[in-house]
Formats: sequence, structure tokens, C-alpha cells
Amino acid sequence: MTHACRHCKSPLEHTVIDLGHQPPSNAYLTADQLLGPEVTYPLQVYVCTSCWLVQLPAHAAADELFTADYAYFSSTSNSWCAHAERFVGEAVERLGLGADSRVLELASNDGYLLQYVQQRGIPCLGIEPTRATAEVARAKGIETLERFFGLALAQELEPADLVVANNVLAHVPDINDFVAGIARVLKPQGRASIEFPHLLRLLTGNQFDTIYHEHYSYLSLKAVQRIAAAFGLEVVDVEELSTHGGSLRVWLAHQDAAQPTEAVAAVLANEEAAGLESLEAYDDFQRRAEAAKYSLLEFLLQARREGKRVLGYGAAAKGNTLLNYAGIRADLLPAVADRAASKQGKHLPGSHIPVIRPEELAEQAPEALLVLPWNLIEELRQQLPGYELVTAIPELRND
Repeated sequence: MTHACRHCKSPLEHTVIDLGHQPPSNAYLTADQLLGPEVTYPLQVYVCTSCWLVQLPAHAAADELFTADYAYFSSTSNSWCAHAERFVGEAVERLGLGADSRVLELASNDGYLLQYVQQRGIPCLGIEPTRATAEVARAKGIETLERFFGLALAQELEPADLVVANNVLAHVPDINDFVAGIARVLKPQGRASIEFPHLLRLLTGNQFDTIYHEHYSYLSLKAVQRIAAAFGLEVVDVEELSTHGGSLRVWLAHQDAAQPTEAVAAVLANEEAAGLESLEAYDDFQRRAEAAKYSLLEFLLQARREGKRVLGYGAAAKGNTLLNYAGIRADLLPAVADRAASKQGKHLPGSHIPVIRPEELAEQAPEALLVLPWNLIEELRQQLPGYELVTAIPELRND
């Protein structure tokens, strides 16, 4: 079967990495569901050699992955909320936002960001298709539409001075429709701020675990610039962020509404130097992923031989990719602790490892914790004093 590029429709013929068949990474299971069949899909990433968009074919529809009981709540991470609060303060100053402005956030989750917009008295609206998170946002008094965003919805909405789309551009199967919607809803002098994990950091940091079915695209600045231009938008600024192992915050405007900054040229030059629009850039990715997998298995097997108890911490989607790729089950990792009540008492997809409350760690007395959301390691060092913390990406490390 030949897949087509989701942007330019060219045939996808070159594999970047193959992580086998896996279930959706946020499809946490109840005890009853463990007794039934579990759906898996290929987790094989391709690069389009026409427009150089790195992508995972849409094996599952968005509404199958982002369901009413979607278990990811942004506010669970204190550092992510602090990141959102800083952004709001900077955006208000940068764009001169006030009571006469309008802010629209796409994939607004549980109101983690718009709560800070609301506190400043700026009118705002969230678009969030998953019911569980949308209900939490509405409980905070944040107006939230429970729908998927695209051009059709954009045509129904009041134009916005600022459109925010954090960690969602990679999650949309129809990236053309999504960007067309942003162009439609953005005021003539408005700005869109889009954050996404940077493809360059994914490759250099061996971050293969950030590949899962909810992430349809793996984005470079050049690819985003190319897609934006197709819909009359221009990249006018870019910021390199440390979030999610290395992200970009891209500022879009209507074409000819602003002059691009030097930062845009600098990031594009870095991508060109890394050869992201050549097949050679992806040659070694599979081997490095395999090396990380084998190192983690050796660590867990050695701990088992020595009678040491290792538990997991953070039932993150990226952790599920890693565990399923490595074939790790409860015999090597008996439980994973997580602060999110939506995940506690359930089991990880694929591996079926139970998710426990962090308060239960003391009872189980592990000698080490395998931190699955390695991007939060600094925050977790503060939360988990006294534990040996282990991460597996980009390679095995003990803290």
C-alpha cells in the first residue's frame, strides 16, 4: 500500500523509522478492557521527498484517538502551566492585547493557558474536541467549544487578534485544512503563535519515543514555512524553546503584514546545515533507537537479576511508545505512578502495566524510578527527592 503526503499529496516512499505495531498511546485501559482485544496500528514514519514533511500516515481517525475521555490534562504539569503563564504575559505586551482584543486557542485542553488570558480581562475562546478536558476548562469559566478545528469552523468564528496553537499542529491529520482555518480566522494584522517539537531536536536527541499515532507530523521550520505560504501566511518570527525536549514557537502573520526577523533565517540555516531536506539526515535514526531500547532492557534485566525493584514514573504517551517498542511488561516494570487522576487505576496500552498514585510509591519501596516523561526531569527531581531517577532517552542515564 502506498501512502500519500498529507500536504503535497506526493507518494511516500522513504521510511524514517519503524517502531512496529502499537496501540494508540493515550488509550489507557480499565481492568475489564484487559480481557478484550486491543487494536494496534503501524508506527512507521515516512519523509516526503517533494515537500520534506516527515509524517505518520493517518491509520486512525482523529476522533478515534482524541476521545471524550482523553486522559491528557495539561494542568497536571506545574512547569507547563508556568510556561503558559509566561507566554501570555509576553504576548500581551508584544501585541498590545487588552479588553478590546480577542484570543482564540486551538486545542485548549483544560484551560491551562486561557486561564491567564481570562485573568487579564481579555476576551477569549477555547476550541477543544475532548469532552473531559473541555469540561474542566468550562468549570474555570472559560468559554470552550467542543469541536475539531478547521476551515469550516473558522468560518463560523469571530476573527482573532491572537490565535494560539500549542502542540496541536503535529496532531492534525488534515494539516492543510487546519492552517487554512488559521488564515481564515486571523485578523489582517493579527498573529498566530504555534508551538511544536522541532524535528531537528527529535533527530539529534534520539527522541523516537515522541512518535505516536496522535502525532501525525514531525515538523521543521522549513516545512511549516512552506505549508503556511500555501495559505497566505508567513513565518515572521521564531523562538527556540526547551519544552518537550526542544520546540519551536513560530509566529505567523498574513503575507506582507510584517518583516521576518533574523531568527527565522538563523533557524532555517541550522536546519539546512543538518541536511533535513536530504535522506542522509535520517539514515542512522533507526539504529540509535534500537541502541536505546537495548540499553533500557539490559538495565531492567540486570535490576531483576540483582533483586532490585524498579518502577516507572509518569504515564506519558511517549513512555508508552518506548515501553511497547522495547516489549517491556509488568514483569520488568511492575507499575507506573502518575499524578493524573484520569490515569490512576487504569493500565498502560499495549504493556498493560498498572498506573498507581504517587502516594503508593512509598509502600512499594522501589530502588529506582524510570522517568518516562524525561522532558520533565528537572521538575521531577524536586518532586521525588531520595529516589534514583533513570531516563532512557537519548540514552540510559542515572541521576
